[in-house]
Amino acid sequence: MIPSRPTVIRISDSVAGELEKRILEGSLKAGDRLPSERDFAVELGVSRPTLREAIQKLISKGLLASRHGGGTFVTNRLEAHFVDPWQEMLSGHPMLHSDLLEFRQMLESHAAYLAAERATNVDIERLDALYATLDSVYGSNDIPACIDADVAFHQAIAEAAHNVLIVHMNASLTRLIHGHISANLEHLHARPQRWDQLRSQHYTIWQAIRDHQPDIAARASRDHIEFVRQSMTNANKEIENRQSALRRQGEIVA
Repeated sequence: MIPSRPTVIRISDSVAGELEKRILEGSLKAGDRLPSERDFAVELGVSRPTLREAIQKLISKGLLASRHGGGTFVTNRLEAHFVDPWQEMLSGHPMLHSDLLEFRQMLESHAAYLAAERATNVDIERLDALYATLDSVYGSNDIPACIDADVAFHQAIAEAAHNVLIVHMNASLTRLIHGHISANLEHLHARPQRWDQLRSQHYTIWQAIRDHQPDIAARASRDHIEFVRQSMTNANKEIENRQSALRRQGEIVA
């Protein structure tokens, strides 16, 4: 029997695998620009031609895209195929919003549970920094900054769960409901008591994760999403009541 030859792994394949791993784990995110070819080759310890070959492999998979004169960027391929069709469905079928929040509650509570179990010291330091930013902007009137900080905080929890599917599903879900997040934060910000409740919920989730208390983290996350769901229901009811009152007065409702 003729012995089989050992499989030779090309260096460019190894580099491509390393870049794929970074995209999967979220250390390279959709929209991120890769470092310059020279710097990146030095960081990875490979030649520039090897790096170019590895990048081309990921471009052919649709994970990277090269812009003439603008560098190479991570695409949103891992998210787009989920987001695009559901975005269209949401606009045509409002009843899906409730299902979406139910799914978000399940996903984020489990992410919080795993984060409390698995978060490393590096994860905790990042969560500490993001929570500090979140709490600071929640004391301001800058709603866009609140939205950005809120999204970043919850995405960091997903990443601290160390499950690549949770990382990308959470990012996809956030893109899908970004408009609802914005509307809900604006609604709550106009109600100081409710706004303080929201602020307190983030504190409880953060503290449970950094104290490595999975059950408390999961429960706090579930309660948080239930609070969001109820707030959205109340906001929609207020809009309906206002429109009803205008109709009774014979005014045109936009």
